[in-house]
Amino acid sequence: MVRVVSRTLEINSRRRGLFEFTDQVRGFVVDSGLRQGLLTLFCLHTSASLLIQENADPDVCHDLNAFFAELSPDGQPGWRHCSEGPDDMSAHIRCALTQTSIGIPLVEGRLALGTWQGIYLWEHRSSPHRRRVLLHLLGE
Repeated sequence: MVRVVSRTLEINSRRRGLFEFTDQVRGFVVDSGLRQGLLTLFCLHTSASLLIQENADPDVCHDLNAFFAELSPDGQPGWRHCSEGPDDMSAHIRCALTQTSIGIPLVEGRLALGTWQGIYLWEHRSSPHRRRVLLHLLGE
């Protein structure tokens, strides 16, 4: 019989950057007791996103942040949405160019992630935030 299990995780970002939370997601999967299915992760924010990325070399995260800093720099002249500071609109643009939802298959009770893949919250704002990510697992 198909079951649905869900939980909301809170992730405290300390600054702009990528914050891995793979272990928390794996713990949720183990606690669910499900063996096969599909896990959907959904970020409940418009200035943070989700990413599956290499978790072996921290230079990958550094370079991704550097790329997006060039692509969508803070405080661009002419941007109208800046009520929360110069990083406000650039954070929304970065979020629009990435993703707020990820699907990961569950196979034999394990997330079907590759060897070097980790799950990250990508904080696009400069200051610390408490972010919520909904985990929704459908399976058996």
